Amino acid sequence: MSKQTIRFACQNCGYISPRWTGRCPECGEWNSFVEELIDERRTKTEVKGRKSEVEIIPLSEVEVTEGNRVSTGIEEFDRVLGGGMMPGSVVLIAGDPGVGKSTLMMQLARDERLGKILYVTGEESRAQIRVRAQRLGIKRLDKLFVLAETDLEAITKSVSDLNPAVLIVDSIQTIYHPEIISAPGSVSQVRECSAKLAQIAKLSGTTIFIIGHVTKDGVAAGPKVLEHIVDAALQLEGERHYTFRILRAYKNRFGSTNEIGIFEMHESGLTEVENPSEIFLSERSFGASGSAVTAAIEGTRPILLEVQALVTPTSYAVPQRTSTGIDYRRLSIILAVVEKRMGIKLGSFDVFLNIAGGVKIDEPAIDLASAVAIISSYKDVPVDSSTIVIGEVGLAGEIRGVSQIERRVLEAAKLGFKRAIVPQANFSSKPNGKAPSQKMEIELLEVRKMSEAVKLLL
Repeated sequence: MSKQTIRFACQNCGYISPRWTGRCPECGEWNSFVEELIDERRTKTEVKGRKSEVEIIPLSEVEVTEGNRVSTGIEEFDRVLGGGMMPGSVVLIAGDPGVGKSTLMMQLARDERLGKILYVTGEESRAQIRVRAQRLGIKRLDKLFVLAETDLEAITKSVSDLNPAVLIVDSIQTIYHPEIISAPGSVSQVRECSAKLAQIAKLSGTTIFIIGHVTKDGVAAGPKVLEHIVDAALQLEGERHYTFRILRAYKNRFGSTNEIGIFEMHESGLTEVENPSEIFLSERSFGASGSAVTAAIEGTRPILLEVQALVTPTSYAVPQRTSTGIDYRRLSIILAVVEKRMGIKLGSFDVFLNIAGGVKIDEPAIDLASAVAIISSYKDVPVDSSTIVIGEVGLAGEIRGVSQIERRVLEAAKLGFKRAIVPQANFSSKPNGKAPSQKMEIELLEVRKMSEAVKLLL
């Protein structure tokens, strides 16, 4: 007879405790411990029975059997994956409810080169999957197989029988291992099911996409070991009131984690955005104060964005400071530099800063554009609409150089901008102070301090 014991596991980081506690001592999360039943006898038997011969060989004798990358048929998706799917890899896709995770996965069936696709659903019925496929205009339904099952052993047998090229699991929180007593979605279930799926991928060469839920903080739900098991962890971001969706990689064993894919949500599914700069600037208002255009780099792609600021007299004892799309702490630093170095007192004004289009940018190259937009709104003087502003603002009010300045300026020139405010530090190391960008039809205005940029723009 097996002996069962009770333990408590943190759903956020997987920390194990013999008793329930209000706050996890490992990650600091509150009310994250859940009760789990552990079969001690079975666990000891399994560990004891794992006796097999192991072979130790030098690395020079290891054969590389990984196949070439396979395109998903979605260029933006391939960009984030590092050039396409790697056979035998496991990819985690997380995101808020309704952001388009299942839609993106279903659109993989449009490409005839992928072969058979097995869609395992634990949240929807087969009829719901069929309706979505018809709405997305998927024609090769004979190569898209649906399995409405949550038992991991049944899923494993189905994969062995069908041998699909791609396996989609929607979602990992609904799958359970029959040998584990705890409920689906618990730390033990998520950990063991993910490890089993990773083993299936390595042995069969099937590419597995795992859809995961997110917590209230926007990160993938479940223990952190889930992110360690998978080969790539992607995050699909998007505001409910915007049609744009951004796919980011915060872990990728087969590619860069700096690339992003940009999509636009339509009734027919997620559509790739080929020129995001033009889309984000399409609704820009000309002649209005508090607006400046900057260039951000996401991976290898330059994107032009509009930074909007609104400075109004406050009605409260403590003025409001609100930022959307930019880190609040970065906004506080920029405001402090503007007050100290420019002599503009903002203590009695509310300041609102926004990156138009619902984009989130964590890059210091947009500092100068943010400061210029704030000063423009404060003085109610519009910024020249044909000028782009690029640069990092230091605490002394100096403008520091940024990476890949020439690619940013080139993107601005393509969209018809006539002038570019750029850091002088970027060209001080160039021969004769010249850069290849100066050969284009765009005027480069190099600045060393914030005051110089404000004097040129306002």
